[in-house]
Amino acid sequence: MTEARSVTEADLHAYADGFLDEAGRARVERFLADNPEAAEMIADWQAQSDELRAAFAPYEKSKSFDIRLLSVGFARPAAPPGRRFALAAAAVLVFALGALGGHYGPRLFERPEIRLAYTEVLPREARNAFLVYANEVRHPVEVFADEETHLANWLGKRLSIADLKVPNLQPLGFKLVGGRLLPVGGKPGAMFMYENQTGQRVTVLVGRNRENRTTSFRFASANDVETFYWIDGELGYAVTGEISRDMLQKIAEECYRQFPS
Repeated sequence: MTEARSVTEADLHAYADGFLDEAGRARVERFLADNPEAAEMIADWQAQSDELRAAFAPYEKSKSFDIRLLSVGFARPAAPPGRRFALAAAAVLVFALGALGGHYGPRLFERPEIRLAYTEVLPREARNAFLVYANEVRHPVEVFADEETHLANWLGKRLSIADLKVPNLQPLGFKLVGGRLLPVGGKPGAMFMYENQTGQRVTVLVGRNRENRTTSFRFASANDVETFYWIDGELGYAVTGEISRDMLQKIAEECYRQFPS
């Protein structure tokens, strides 16, 4: 039981990517020996990573053309080519592993002896916030869209983000309803809510974890609620809604472009 408690979701990813030292590898391997579902999941992660490395091998050296729009297009115009490639490849990996995460994730990470990493806390918090507030009629948010500047300043101050912007999703058919302060991983977080002409809502969650040093993009699905989330240094972002994966991707791309790097 002590051994199981010491293995986190982050440890499993580090093991799959070859980032653990000898003692860490041995500890995870003992855990995997007793958890065949986890071992199978890691084997799938590694197989997918090998396929992606092979597929993107021609882009390892910078080309004259712009690779910003590879697959899901997660790139900022100011980012250097190497970083654009890394982000695009990571985003491709998210959607390639989406089905695997939906199949293995709930059964593996609902185990009480495994301490969830921030990359698992974030989508759960985002889904819970969506389920609680998206159906609220009179009080879905604390600050409504007519005070957008105040909303950005207030939440930016609470999250220590000087240039926090409220994403504009109107080109995609979603108008800002407003936002609210809420906890994300036990720390102040921000939620922005949007609504389209049919009354369909999506939420955008922003959280901060100063201990986090990784960068990752992932997709989570639970029943009809879809979440795309990404970790960029200390900041985590999640877009959630009962919408198609294609529309979720478009909204996430737009948010990624507008949020501070």
